[in-house]
Amino acid sequence: MPILEVKKLAKSFGKTEVLRGIDFSIEKGDVLSIIGSSGSGKTTLLRCLNFLEFADGGTISVNDKVIYDGATQKKMSEEFIREVRLHFGLVFQSFNLFPQYSVLKNITLAPSLLKFDTPEAIEKKALDLIEKVGLSEKIHSYPCELSGGQQQRVAIARALALNPDILCFDEPTSALDPELTGEVLKVIKELAKQNMTMVIVTHEMDFAREVSDKILFMDNGVVAVQGTPDEVFGNTENERLATFLQSYNQH
Repeated sequence: MPILEVKKLAKSFGKTEVLRGIDFSIEKGDVLSIIGSSGSGKTTLLRCLNFLEFADGGTISVNDKVIYDGATQKKMSEEFIREVRLHFGLVFQSFNLFPQYSVLKNITLAPSLLKFDTPEAIEKKALDLIEKVGLSEKIHSYPCELSGGQQQRVAIARALALNPDILCFDEPTSALDPELTGEVLKVIKELAKQNMTMVIVTHEMDFAREVSDKILFMDNGVVAVQGTPDEVFGNTENERLATFLQSYNQH
């Protein structure tokens, strides 16, 4: 049984169709990487999964339960949206940390507001997560005192603090220098080893090949090719994919 199943997901902005019937599923503990040119719909797909945008059609199911049906769910209560969002953790490319709060407070804030547990238990989990992402010495630092790579690792810990079923990343390294990219990818690789289910929009092809169980190549709002890394990177039939991969190999 897939942990996440997306069927016929569609989304338009005005007359522009951005997602045109997206179908895929992933199993628990799998890493799915989504690749494709800018404007192919990757970020919009991620935003629909996290209910930052609402699909016009199609369904999203988690653990065999439909949590969104574009045909019927045009109006949803804030409470319902908050509840379904908890299935997903989202790490943005621009970190989105609260500048006025310390590392610890950034991570404990949402679980505290949602009364996830006792304050002591929330803080203990946060400290464990901070250690996991290698920032124990930065507990009381503020975002402005951290490098981009450190901020992104705090953002990962913050997303994990809510115990999501699926952790989503939107180009987690695109705002980072090459040397900082490595430290963030290392944390994601560690999570993959611990069987965290992840959906990663990325432009790091070597990383996608190494860490993924499955890859989707999106082109012009559709899933043009999907399969294992070997199947996708070895695909010679899809011209758009070949051109896309070739442009990366030349960088």
